[in-house]
Amino acid sequence: MTSEMSHFDETSGVIVCGTEWGRWWQTLEEVHVEVDLPEGTKASMLRCTITNKTLNVLVRGEVKIKGNFPCLVKADDSVWTIDRKLLHICLLKVKTTADQCWKSLLTDQYQADPYTQDQMQRKLTLQRYQFENPGMDFSNAEISGNYHTGGPELPGS
Repeated sequence: MTSEMSHFDETSGVIVCGTEWGRWWQTLEEVHVEVDLPEGTKASMLRCTITNKTLNVLVRGEVKIKGNFPCLVKADDSVWTIDRKLLHICLLKVKTTADQCWKSLLTDQYQADPYTQDQMQRKLTLQRYQFENPGMDFSNAEISGNYHTGGPELPGS
């Protein structure tokens, strides 16, 4: 599933939710978080703690992100890396269905605005269709109608 989903993301883009510290976005399987770092920040200056329910990010002793996830993640399979002035966190979702679109990165924090949330839900529904129909290309597809609960069941699904 990952290679098909990676191809889908590369050809159709991601729906990003901006924050004061960076940005986050999601796929069916993952939530990605990017935190902008000050010039010269090294891994030893960071503390990134991921549990199944929480995320805590400290940069040079300052809390950047702290709170509870709206849904469980697979903490042992989630990772973080530094690339120049960017901390990238990849969280693996426990529930990987289109109806599990996160409305916020953390409970009551970093919520996507209604338009962005709508676009995220559309994207996850199209990803679901791509996964269920691997021979079809949904990267430029549009969707309308009932997609807020993961979309309707397609024939043969």
